[in-house]
Amino acid sequence: MKKNNSFIESLNLAIEGFLEILRSQRNMRFHFLIAGLVISLGLYLNFNRLELSLLIVTISVVIFAEMVNTLVEYLLDLYKPEPDHRVKLIKDISAGSVLLSSLLALGVGYLLFFDRKHLPVDTFLLRIKQSEWHLTFFILFFLIVLVIGVKYFFQRGSPLRGGLPSGHSAFAFSVWTLTLLLQKNNIINFLVFLLAMLIARSRIKAKVHNLYETVMGAILGIIFTVLIYQLLL
Repeated sequence: MKKNNSFIESLNLAIEGFLEILRSQRNMRFHFLIAGLVISLGLYLNFNRLELSLLIVTISVVIFAEMVNTLVEYLLDLYKPEPDHRVKLIKDISAGSVLLSSLLALGVGYLLFFDRKHLPVDTFLLRIKQSEWHLTFFILFFLIVLVIGVKYFFQRGSPLRGGLPSGHSAFAFSVWTLTLLLQKNNIINFLVFLLAMLIARSRIKAKVHNLYETVMGAILGIIFTVLIYQLLL
C-alpha cells in the first residue's frame, strides 16, 4: 500500500512540475499550441500509425529539450545568480539544444506534410464515428486532461488526488454515460451506474473528496461526455 501511495505521490509531483513549467514558460505554451495543431492536422490528413508515432516522438523531443533547458536555467540562477560568462555559455548551449530539436521537428514535419492532399473534415469525424472504442478513448483521455486542468485552475488538491473536481467520480460517470449512449441493455446500464455510485461514495468515505467535489466531478463527467458525443455523432 505504501508503494502505491508513493507512486501516486511521485506522479502528482511530476504532473505539478510539468504544469508549473507550462504556466511559467511562454515558449512551452507555444510548443504545446503548435503540437496540438500539428497532431490535429495529422489526424485530419489521415496519417497512419507509423507517421503519427514519428510525429508524436518528434514533438516529445522538442518539449523534452525545452524542459531540460528550463531546468538548466533554474539551476544556474539558483547556484550562480551573479553574472558569469561561463553561466551564459551554458545557457546558450542549452538553448541551442532546443533550437536543434525544433529544426529537427520542422524537417520531419516537412517530410510528412509537404505532399499531402487535403481531405474533408468529415473523413476525420467518420473515423471516430465508425469505432465506439476510438470514441470512448477520445472522450476519457480528454476528460482526464480537463479534470487536471480544472484542478490546476482552482488550485485545489493535487492532479491525481483530492481537490475540485473528483477525477474518479468524473471518470466513473463518464463511463456510465457512454454505456447509456452506446448500447441499450438496461441491466448493464444499471450495473454500471451502481459501480459509478460506489466509486463516488468511496472517495467521500476515504475523505479524499467532500460531497460537493464528488458531485461536481460526476456532473462534469456526464456533461463533457454528452457534449463530445453530440459533437462527433
